[in-house]
This record gives sequence, structure tokens and C-alpha cells, in this order.
Amino acid sequence: MSGQILLFALLGGVLPALLWLWFWLKEDRVRPEPRGLILLSFIAGMITVAFVIPLERAAEFLSIKAAATLAFVSAETTTVLAWATIEEVSKYIVGVLVVLKRKANDEPIDAIIYMITIALGFAALENTLFLLDPLGSGDLPGSILTGNLRFLGATLLHTLSSGVVGAAMAFSFYKSGLVKKLYVSLGLLLAIVLHSVFNFIIIVTNGEKLLAALLFVWAGIVLLILLFEKVKRIKNPTFFS
Repeated sequence: MSGQILLFALLGGVLPALLWLWFWLKEDRVRPEPRGLILLSFIAGMITVAFVIPLERAAEFLSIKAAATLAFVSAETTTVLAWATIEEVSKYIVGVLVVLKRKANDEPIDAIIYMITIALGFAALENTLFLLDPLGSGDLPGSILTGNLRFLGATLLHTLSSGVVGAAMAFSFYKSGLVKKLYVSLGLLLAIVLHSVFNFIIIVTNGEKLLAALLFVWAGIVLLILLFEKVKRIKNPTFFS
């Protein structure tokens, strides 16, 4: 693989993700997060892909083995669910390890910003890997189509699912530890469901329902933006008591 192909794949994967990141950071312009932590979160999201890939391969292998042994198990369904779970839980764990326990995470909206940033870093490298094959074979139209579809679909899917987890953390920001754990658990569950539904629509229909999948994720993004605005209005209850 030439360095030029790798460079083009990186540009095609990273630049669209940075464009979406710019959009979301504009939503937090009143009290913006430190740029160093935003960069760290984005890079951490990219690195997460390296850990997720072997886990997903193992999950796919185990799903196929289980389907061959148990008649009621579908390898396709199990794999889709496993992949969604691995990716969403991994992004959350990285968020906790890298940034969410820092002092900079000092208001409800911060969790959404950091989780979305990690998601966009993850999508950036994932998109880069998807672009390597068509670019390597000289398929420029295929590369452009792949890049556009992932810009409109998969990248926003990661944004939506991780944004939901961030929103769960935001709404429980001023609540007790037990309630926070419940909110995060429900947020992760919803993220996994959203991720799985999108993938099912794409895989089960062999791409024939692509428009439906895109409408699904875009509708979710609109709701996430509305949640974002609601989170901005959350106040510290102890401040007013």
C-alpha cells in the first residue's frame, strides 16, 4: 500500500469527522471545553478502533460457532448485536478512562461533548479503513460513494449512539451515584439498540433500505439536538436551594 493511498484514506476519514466535530463544538461555545482534552478525546476514539477490531472478529467467530451448534441461534443477528455492544461499551469505557473523570467535566453538557468527540474519532479511523480498499484498487467513484455514505450514515450513527450515552450522563449529573449508574446503563442499552437497528436495516436488506437507515439516523440526530438544548437548561439544584 502506497503512502499516497493511506494519506487520501486518512483525509477522507478524518476531515468529515472534524467537520461534524466543529458543528457540535459550536453548541458548547458559551463554556467551551479545553482544546487539549477535545484533541485527546478524538485521538482516544481513534485508538479505540484498534482494540475493537480483534474483539469483533472473536465475536463473529463465536457467533458462527454458536449458530452451527444451536439451531435457534442466528450467526448474523448475534454478530450484529455483539458488534454494537462491543463498540458502544468500548467508547464509553475509553471516555471514563481518558476524560470523564477529569475536573473539566464540570457541567452536564460536557459529557455529551466528550462522548461525541470520542465517537467522531472512532468513526474517523473506521471510515479510513473502509476507504483503503476502494482507493487501493483505484476505484475513485467507489471511494467517493463510500466516503459520502459514511459521512451521512455511519459517522452520524456513532455520534447518535455515543451522544445518547452522554445525554444519560448529563441528565443524571446532579443525582446520586446509584441513579447515575442506572441512567448510564439505560443510555448504553439504548445506544446498543440504535446501533443494532441501523446495522440490521443495512445488512438484512443488503443495502436496499439504505434510505430508510439514513432517515432513521438523521431523525435520531434531530432528537439528539433537542436533547442537547434541554441539557443546556439543567441547573444545579443545590445552587437554588
